[in-house]
Amino acid sequence: MKTFLAIFTCAENSKNHQAWMKLDSQAQKDSMQTGAAALEAWALKYQSQIVYEGSALGELTKRTDINGVHDIPSQMGKFLVVKAASHEEAAKMFMDHPHFKYFPGDAVEVIECTNRTT
Repeated sequence: MKTFLAIFTCAENSKNHQAWMKLDSQAQKDSMQTGAAALEAWALKYQSQIVYEGSALGELTKRTDINGVHDIPSQMGKFLVVKAASHEEAAKMFMDHPHFKYFPGDAVEVIECTNRTT
């Protein structure tokens, strides 16, 4: 099994986020409740492959480059670590994830962790 970092993105200019912002507060609340149950079911389905449940991420990113430190809006909303036989299998775990089905997220990026000690 290989280890993968899954980064949940939620760009404010994405179609999914813009559609979310058009919902009234009750529709958002209802979707959040449905999404929470769906998220619990997803986590149960993949519990043997979830290595680290990760964390929600802040809305502000500090970007450091040759010109210094700059504040930029973050497009990352959460991360977690999973195990799978292949990169493709890891990515397919997120096909129907509540992140973009019930919440305003737009995608999940999956990248292999290549450190051989994990």
